[in-house]
Amino acid sequence: MYERLKAARKALRLTQEFVAKHMEMSRTTIVAIEAGKREVTAAELAKFSELYGVPMDKLVHGEDTNEGKTAMFARTFSELSDADQAEIMNLMRFKKRYRESINA
Repeated sequence: MYERLKAARKALRLTQEFVAKHMEMSRTTIVAIEAGKREVTAAELAKFSELYGVPMDKLVHGEDTNEGKTAMFARTFSELSDADQAEIMNLMRFKKRYRESINA
């Protein structure tokens, strides 16, 4: 998991200092986490997941399960306004109908 945290940070070209500030930790704590010398709490893992835009399942297990994607979508969707949720639902219906028309 620790290598995946480091890889996710580097993929986004984030510095350890930036991550430390966002996570409300010291840079040395981030270094220790990425080296596997410090455990990560569930709450911290959730914050890393949000910051990096990577599902927790992928950070922990190295795979992106559908359950992780669904949970992340549900969490993000629930934070949207009613109008934004309606717009997303309309887009999903449109995409489904479009896909069905192509496959028909």
